[in-house]
Amino acid sequence: MIKLFQNLLQWLFLKAEGLFNAAFGDRINPFYHLGAITFFLFWIVGASGLYLYVFFETGIAEAYSSVIALTNNQWWAGGIMRSVHRYASDAMVLTMVLHMLRYFAFNLYHGFRWFSWVTGVMLIWMVYASGINGYMLPWDQLAQYVTVTSFEWLDWLPIFNGTLMRNFLYSDHVGDRFFTLLSFMHLGIPLVLLMIMWIHVQRVPKARTTPPRPIVIGMLLTFLVLSLVAPVHSQGGVSNLAQAVTQVELDWFYLAVFPLITDWPMGRVWALVVGASVLLSLLPWWPPQFRRGDKRTHQVVVHGTDGASAEFKVREGETILDAGLRQGLALPYECRNGGCGLCICSVEQGSIEQRPYQRSALPDAQKAQGKALMCCAVPKGDVVIDVEGFTGAEHQEAAVHTATVAQMERLAEDVMRVLLQLPEGKTLDFSAGQYIDILLDDGQRRAFSFANRPGESRQIELHVRLVPGGRFTTHVFQGMKVGDTLRFEGPRGSFTLRESQHPILFIAGATGFAPIKSIVEDAFARGVQRPMRLYWGTRKPQDLYMLERCEQWQREHANFTVVPVVSDASEGDAWTGRTGLVHEAMLADFADLSGHEVYLCGSVKMVETAVPAFIAQGLDENSCFSDAFLMAAPAQTPAQH
Repeated sequence: MIKLFQNLLQWLFLKAEGLFNAAFGDRINPFYHLGAITFFLFWIVGASGLYLYVFFETGIAEAYSSVIALTNNQWWAGGIMRSVHRYASDAMVLTMVLHMLRYFAFNLYHGFRWFSWVTGVMLIWMVYASGINGYMLPWDQLAQYVTVTSFEWLDWLPIFNGTLMRNFLYSDHVGDRFFTLLSFMHLGIPLVLLMIMWIHVQRVPKARTTPPRPIVIGMLLTFLVLSLVAPVHSQGGVSNLAQAVTQVELDWFYLAVFPLITDWPMGRVWALVVGASVLLSLLPWWPPQFRRGDKRTHQVVVHGTDGASAEFKVREGETILDAGLRQGLALPYECRNGGCGLCICSVEQGSIEQRPYQRSALPDAQKAQGKALMCCAVPKGDVVIDVEGFTGAEHQEAAVHTATVAQMERLAEDVMRVLLQLPEGKTLDFSAGQYIDILLDDGQRRAFSFANRPGESRQIELHVRLVPGGRFTTHVFQGMKVGDTLRFEGPRGSFTLRESQHPILFIAGATGFAPIKSIVEDAFARGVQRPMRLYWGTRKPQDLYMLERCEQWQREHANFTVVPVVSDASEGDAWTGRTGLVHEAMLADFADLSGHEVYLCGSVKMVETAVPAFIAQGLDENSCFSDAFLMAAPAQTPAQH
């Protein structure tokens, strides 16, 4: 039954995350930042609560009037703060529950993760205690209901045995000292909560406690709009213990159990709450065989570039990425949830369990080649992996560079050549075929490949294809001008030429030509004599925006040949060259691909279709290198968006 429920939750989460990836991109998908969002919501609740406390009177007679004055007389500040305080508190419950449900769905609570799970259960109940306590302070009708019902419930316990409710028999029994105690609790509980939140993340390597800036801005704007459209007000006037509260509007995020306290026997409610808490806390040890989990370890060997390597141990049930980050290694990653694909690796030896992930992050063709996502890969034994770009260094934050737009040239109707000038005295070391991430104002990324060879100049050449509705590409074609400054991270990527003696076959789809141009020009500059044959596929002949350059290479270098292929030529185009799909043109020319190296750059669909066909025609899986780009997301691979 538990497994069926987990499978259902997995399916729901993957569907929801896929939709958010398509809409916003994997970097700002809130499902990948639930823990960090919860931390940020805590700070919103804390900051707004401190502002409210400055104007709040803790006396029993003054509490209600001070809250009303703050809400009404200062609606533009205090009123908004009160509403933000309420909505952020509700959102914090929502993100914590989703965070826990996601970990449950993907079975991320067994073995060594028991500590984070158990402290997470503690955090949820402490958040509830703090929130329920907060509803007591305005001393309106809702506060009376929450206070009296809470103390009735507590009074059932033998330790109190009815003594608490004596304070509520008459109004004059509730004095300023009692109210000061409630106020002190509302300050003290969050401080303890913050300490446990800090402890909670200590076993999570490189845990993030701040969400990306677009999410921060979006949440703040949402709370502000909610505060203006549906402001929070006190309910039913000042509290009067001489009269029972018969009707209130409950906050179901915090007070869902209160109707049960009213309708059920107290012992049954205690059994429900305590029983649910105990069951949640004991989940990491069910089924019982997981008790031995954190005692078993596996060895992982990582090979990188230029002979770099590292070894580390992975605990039972731990992903390769988490284990590597725990050792401080500079492994590539972003979302840590199988959504971005940046942590891709090649499994050279051993076997792994690949936990659920988005297929856009690891296409089936790449999985068939032995690729895996380190954030979802759990070793079944000792494993050897290869990670392109890994240098063996310790993890460091990615450096942010700046460059100025030096030149813009329209190569085709929907392709712009953009030259970026690095600052005086600055250089950028990169390998032919790599890419950079352009940083937008809100922190989102757009990835574009280098189209020039390394060391050619202090300029970076990019080929930007206009995508209808594309935020950055539309700006390039309609708003960008020479002199503008861009920020970027990089270089990144592993789509680089390998050292061997095999003949090379390049397949480029549309602007997938850019990294191949970089690789080919670099090969010429380095005197590479291996045979190189480029198949460049586009829809229309006019989309072959640098065909003359390729034909010039063909005239000047005996080891290079270009084969342009057009898939949608019309009679008016007067096209006499090859037609059809570009990968099929190559397959028609090479009945046996054994002994060749293939470098393929284009859309995910093209890569997923072409790679299995190449392998079926004799290509060695280890000799096929692909770089699939996505259109809609700020992708980790060259995305033309």
